[in-house]
Amino acid sequence: MPTYAYACKDCGHAFDIVQSFSDSSLTSCPECQGALRKKFNSVGVVFKGSGFYRTDSRDAKGSTVSAAPGAPAAAPAASAPAAAAS
Repeated sequence: MPTYAYACKDCGHAFDIVQSFSDSSLTSCPECQGALRKKFNSVGVVFKGSGFYRTDSRDAKGSTVSAAPGAPAAAPAASAPAAAAS
């Protein structure tokens, strides 16, 4: 469950609380019963390593299609009319 930070607008009391995503936000300060505001921090997810960016899957030449090594060449054109004559 995530931890949320709150601060009181009236007395300045700041605290953190663990709440479920489905829980509603707190509205009153536990110290003075004043109005609370939710403090927002930076995102806690950091993507490290390769595979997260569009350029990670491309080769140095910028080509998006690569031929498989050792793939057979296309069938000769002479075999197509012979199959049609049958």
